[in-house]
Amino acid sequence: MKILITGGSSGLGKAITEQLSAGHEVFFTYYNTEDNIANTSSLYLDMTSTESIKKLSKWIETEQPEVLINNAITGLRQNHSHKLSGENHLESFSSNVAPVIDITNAFIVQARKRKSGKIINVLTSYLIGKPPIGLSQYTAQKAYLLSLNKSWASENIKFNVTSNAVSPSIMRTELTSDTDERIFENMIEGHPLKRLIEPKEVAECIEYMVNSSLFMNGQNIVMNHAENL
Repeated sequence: MKILITGGSSGLGKAITEQLSAGHEVFFTYYNTEDNIANTSSLYLDMTSTESIKKLSKWIETEQPEVLINNAITGLRQNHSHKLSGENHLESFSSNVAPVIDITNAFIVQARKRKSGKIINVLTSYLIGKPPIGLSQYTAQKAYLLSLNKSWASENIKFNVTSNAVSPSIMRTELTSDTDERIFENMIEGHPLKRLIEPKEVAECIEYMVNSSLFMNGQNIVMNHAENL
C-alpha cells in the first residue's frame, strides 16, 4: 500500500516510518531535518504554512495514498491552563489541528472517489483519566481530533474509508526531551512492567491498523500507563 505519514522523520513518527517501510510504499513528511530512511521517500511540510499545506494536499490529490497517518505536531507549549490565553490556544490550534483537518479532507476526497482508504490518528492516553499538569493545550487538541476521528469514521465508511486512532502513553522521544526526569521515574515506578512504552510498540499497533478489516472503524486504541489501567 501507498502510505503517507506526517511528522515521520523523528521520534514516534520515525519508528512508524521504519516499521511500515518493509512491504509498503512509504512517504513521510519532515520539517527541521530530512532524515534518510531506507525504502522511503520524504516530503517537506511546514504545519504553520498555508502554502505548504496546500502543496501536500495537491500531492495527495495526485499521488492518491491509500493510508494517511496523522502524527505531526509543532510548537508544543507546556504551561498551566490559566496561563494560556485564548490567543495562545488559537495560535496553537492553527498550527496543530487546522492543518490536520485540511490534509485529512484532501485525503478523504480522493479516498471516497476510489472507494477505499484508511485514516489513522496518533493521539494520547492523556485523554483517558486525569490529564497531566501543564499539558492542557496539547490534551485539548488531541480531544478535538478524537471527536473528528469518530466523525470521519461514521461519515465515510459507506465509501470503504475508515478512521481509527491510537493513544499511547508518554515515551522518551524528541517531543518529551524537556520533560522532568522525575516524571519518567515516577511513571516507571508506578507501572507493573517497570518501564515506559517504546515507540516501536506503538508503531506495531499502527501497522496492525493499516492491515485491519473495514469493520475496525471509529476506534481509539489506548496504549496506557498504570494510571489508565
